[in-house]
Amino acid sequence: MPEPDARFMALALSLGRRGMGRCAPNPAVGCVITRAGRIVGRGVTGAGGRPHAETIALAQAGKAARGATAYVTLEPCAHHGVTPPCTGALIAAGVARVVAPFDDTDPRVAGQGFAALRAAGIEVTTGVLADAAARDHAGFLLRNAEGRPRVTLKLAASFDGRIATASGHSRWITGAQARRAVHAMRARHDAVMVGAGTARADDPVLTVRGMGARYQPVRVVVSRRLDLPLTSRMAQSAGEVPLWLCHGDGIEPALAAAWQGLGARLLPCAVVAGQVEPGTVLRALGAAGLTRVLCEGGGALAASLIGAGLVDELVGFTAGLAIGAEGLPGLGALGLSRLDEAPRFDLVETRPLGGDVMHRWVRAG
Repeated sequence: MPEPDARFMALALSLGRRGMGRCAPNPAVGCVITRAGRIVGRGVTGAGGRPHAETIALAQAGKAARGATAYVTLEPCAHHGVTPPCTGALIAAGVARVVAPFDDTDPRVAGQGFAALRAAGIEVTTGVLADAAARDHAGFLLRNAEGRPRVTLKLAASFDGRIATASGHSRWITGAQARRAVHAMRARHDAVMVGAGTARADDPVLTVRGMGARYQPVRVVVSRRLDLPLTSRMAQSAGEVPLWLCHGDGIEPALAAAWQGLGARLLPCAVVAGQVEPGTVLRALGAAGLTRVLCEGGGALAASLIGAGLVDELVGFTAGLAIGAEGLPGLGALGLSRLDEAPRFDLVETRPLGGDVMHRWVRAG
């Protein structure tokens, strides 16, 4: 591919990443408009999914968009939704060429955007940095294909894989740099999810702090019986930061009403073998518009997700201390009898963070 195409698409992808965690259900798209090799406009999908990146970049470019090339990290939309289609805006602006990695898999678009551009006489080039774009849009593409968000499981543990002492003391296993990295991860996801045990034991807030964040992820708690303290910090902040509760059937109407009165959203899910079934949890979250979910435990929820093959990425933070066998493990029981039954992940990154080590893995295959 021509070197400028790769360079400008890489810039568009970096812009799109700035929108991760605040665009759902829309993809975090980046757009760069160039004319004669000079950037005249740039944009990223706005908070809540609008305005679209192309609209922002075209407004910035103004008249300079005529005869220009637009680098977009996903096929421009072709359907009328809350806003007019971006293909129409590109055509009206007189853009001469559009470069994108691949078709949008949303059935409302699915090649129709490119077809409309070509019908208007605009040159369309695809396949540019497609692998990188697929990684960036993985959550959006997975929701289109399977109806569920992409799941990242984060575990912070001692060298021997423990997340707390036998008494439950866990603050802090990792250092300040690792904790700051976790807040950055939260900011790049649509939601942060924990199990009921973690919510009861730690009373977490699960917000992004210390990052200048103005857009908070949804907090999700998986609790079969909704047996969570109504006085917890998450409960008391449910009217300010979204709180969604994934629960089983048979919830007392008064309890459900109490949570809804605090501002929580209730998502009923199937129960299998006495546990909320993780597949239905993720499908419920996907139906509600989420594309990227960060799971921060606890051990039972993490094990159920791994056991069901629903963890797409593992991020571990390992500290240089040992707690011992009496400490609490990071994962619950998986019921494995042979190593070849264990889910496999491929290492893609490792780096030091202060006195800790961060390692990132993706599902094998």
